[in-house]
Amino acid sequence: MSAVAAPAVNISVVTDKAKISAVNVKNRPFPLEWTRNIGIAAHIDAGKTTTTERILFYSGAVHKMGEVHEGTTVTDWMEQERERGITITAAAISCAWNASCGPWKGIKQRINIIDTPGHVDFTAEVERSLRVLDGAIAVFDAVAGVQPQSETVWRQANKYNVPRIAFINKMDRVGADFEMSIDSMRKKLGANVWPVLLPLGKEDYLKGQLDVINKKAIIYSDSDDQGSVYEITDVPEEHKAIVDKAYNDLVTAISDLDDEVGMLFLEEKPITPELLKAGIRRQTMANKFVPVVGGSAFKNKGVQYLVDAVIDYLPGPLDIPPAVGMEPDTHEKIEAPTDDNGTFCSLAFKLWSDPFVGKLVFFRVYSGTLSKGDTVYNPRTNKRERISRLIQIQADKREDIDTCYSGDIAAIVGIRNITTGDTLCDEDHPILLEPPSFPDPVISMAIEPKTKQDQEKMGVALQRLSEEDPTFKVFTHEDTGQTIIAGMGELHLEIIRDRMFREFKVDANAGKPQIAYRETITAPADGEGKLIKQSGGRGQYGHVIIKTHPNERGKGITIENKVVGGNIPKEYIPACKKGIEEAVLNGVVGGYQVIDAHIDIVDGSYHDVDSNELAFKLAAIFAVKDAFKKAKPVLLEPIMKVENMTPEEYQGDILGDLNRRRGKIGAIESKGNLTAVQAEVPLAEMFGYATAIRSLSKGRSSYSMEPSHFEQVPQQLVAAVLDQRDTK
Repeated sequence: MSAVAAPAVNISVVTDKAKISAVNVKNRPFPLEWTRNIGIAAHIDAGKTTTTERILFYSGAVHKMGEVHEGTTVTDWMEQERERGITITAAAISCAWNASCGPWKGIKQRINIIDTPGHVDFTAEVERSLRVLDGAIAVFDAVAGVQPQSETVWRQANKYNVPRIAFINKMDRVGADFEMSIDSMRKKLGANVWPVLLPLGKEDYLKGQLDVINKKAIIYSDSDDQGSVYEITDVPEEHKAIVDKAYNDLVTAISDLDDEVGMLFLEEKPITPELLKAGIRRQTMANKFVPVVGGSAFKNKGVQYLVDAVIDYLPGPLDIPPAVGMEPDTHEKIEAPTDDNGTFCSLAFKLWSDPFVGKLVFFRVYSGTLSKGDTVYNPRTNKRERISRLIQIQADKREDIDTCYSGDIAAIVGIRNITTGDTLCDEDHPILLEPPSFPDPVISMAIEPKTKQDQEKMGVALQRLSEEDPTFKVFTHEDTGQTIIAGMGELHLEIIRDRMFREFKVDANAGKPQIAYRETITAPADGEGKLIKQSGGRGQYGHVIIKTHPNERGKGITIENKVVGGNIPKEYIPACKKGIEEAVLNGVVGGYQVIDAHIDIVDGSYHDVDSNELAFKLAAIFAVKDAFKKAKPVLLEPIMKVENMTPEEYQGDILGDLNRRRGKIGAIESKGNLTAVQAEVPLAEMFGYATAIRSLSKGRSSYSMEPSHFEQVPQQLVAAVLDQRDTK
């Protein structure tokens, strides 16, 4: 079966196989019913980009398969991605798919795919992609099963209620174990996963797939290494028992969840493949069930039927609940249903500086349409912008379009005054959609330009890069005046520096990476702040009394106004809150940001003439500093979740090294011929870890890590941390 590129669909033709609803305008190329917006997400090196590349090839979107190790893939288009063999930025691309079976057979489907990074340093790309997608393929390595970043991606998908399919990839690798991978998904992710396509064989003997629902075998031709030729046969005799068991387990699992299939099951009526697939689709879209597909993207076995499963089970834009936002002034809830004829509503989820076309704003249209020449409204800034150019993104290629429709993902060129997470909508019907949320940076370093010429360009480069990446922060150190850049890890900051040099021609020196420590309080305390200045004429008077106590971990800073009797006039309360928000940015132990504390503004006093907003803001800052000194403040450090994959003979050395790094050893599991060691280790101890394990294991161990939580710095190390800050 060799796929070819699809022509535009004439949606005025209504087929028996799919009724086209009135939500589509007549001139759109693909109706909403035949559209899927999906992401491909997983742990680093699970095979996301290779899977994307195969989907593009079999759909006819590209005519030669690219390979990650050769630097020839479509979605890894940045120089840094091709050099390092990793995905750094989420790439959007579209293709047309002709389903090979089921109710969609013969109907071209439009699939918009976002290939996301696997490395934890670029977790913001996954977060914002999942916020705007309707479904996802979660890719797992058949040898490793669920890995740390797999868990993070899964949690992100849960947060945004994204239905997903699991693809257990790399079934051709030595040590591949399909059952272990499914078991690890159930145990570690708590997922209700059941296979719909089993791998036929494994390692060197991987032949294809076993279709559990239709009880057929898909066997790929040995003479065609591109995986385009396969035949569908009856299940080989030796595999019939496995398929029968998998079918019975699948029917039982769906019967427990789905009323329609459950009723047929109880009444012992026949359950046709179409009815079973419909039940799986309903429960997948309800996020109660995850279909599992086994195969190998690299060896070109199983990708076609994986995409058929996307069409069969993942929702289109019409199948998801309407986007919910709020009216900017009244904060009333408003729905934006998917409908070309509705009022325009979209979410800007990504900004990108393109060297050829300038500033790009990627956005997802939830309702209505947008055409060149239209005006959009940003309710956050209360500004209007005219759309001069719209483009459809195909990884690094740009295709100008006149109109984009509801359910589409596209980009606007040249729009100003916008940040990631802004809503763009119709001015007469303002709505604020919930933006994606992003983690705080955990690592920072000082950076300085090499020459005066570089200095002028560096400010522009850092501003552009921080606009693009919500997890990249730039600020000036208040004591030294140095420019500090902060991000999610060493690799993140390394890529930022590399992009500054290549894209903005800025040459800069960087200091040693520094840890983003935090502070918190461990006891309740009262604080008082007074500002009294009298120097002739009008003076300054502000007086604030606060109470503070520790917040539960992860709750952040909360502030409540409990002033009664007008001791602080209402018009000065916002200034007090602003002062508190400013004060917590620099704690009293080492000047680090304070987290997880609750502050009540309880009392104060004012002067009829001398009081003003600035005086109360400064008084609030003094009150917070006073309270924090009494509240038994402590220093916190970021703790990383580390998983080390090592041959058994090096396990002792790896464990010893982790213990020396103040690591807490968690689970130790055997995965094939490797041992997976899980630990929680302070980030401060992880510098140079890659080099250390290379020498300990003769290059045979690998590791991955991701931020986990903050913990108190041991008392004996606090002085060393503070000395290090003072010498920065």
